[in-house]
Formats: sequence, structure tokens, C-alpha cells
Amino acid sequence: MKPRILSSQLPANRFIPIWRNGTQPQIKEPIFITPDEVEALRLVDYEGLLQEEAAQRMGVSRGTVWRCLNSARKKVGAMLIEGRELVISSF
Repeated sequence: MKPRILSSQLPANRFIPIWRNGTQPQIKEPIFITPDEVEALRLVDYEGLLQEEAAQRMGVSRGTVWRCLNSARKKVGAMLIEGRELVISSF
């Protein structure tokens, strides 16, 4: 795997949902997201860069950014819809 350039450190490495009544949901298997997937989300969705610009910043191809972004969006969506914990894993 080609090394990726990750420019920021997140303040947390896991996100645990709390239900509306203030309780935590039943224990389900957490969803693991990689730091490069988070970086692609940050650059494209948060900072508003084009995928080509994000690819240059990360030092990878645009196709790699697209795959990271697609995977990350599915994982975040599953976390929100299913109420599962999201864990940022390390490489």
C-alpha cells in the first residue's frame, strides 16, 4: 500500500451513540474506519476540496481517494442508521 499523507490528528478515536432516552444502544459490533478514510472525508466533505485536490494532498491517486471516500461514507451512514459505535483504527 502506498503511504498516505494525513495532515491532522483527530481529538477522539471513537464515537459512541447515545439514544434519545439517554441510554446507550445494545452492544453491537463496532464499525471500524481507517485514518485514510477519515482524511478523505475531511478533505472532500469538510474542507470542500475536489477529489483531485484531496488526492494531491494525500499523495495518492484520485481513484484511491474515491474508494476511501465511498467506503467512509457507507460506514458513517451505517453508524448513524444502525446506532453502532464508530472506531477510528490504526494502520
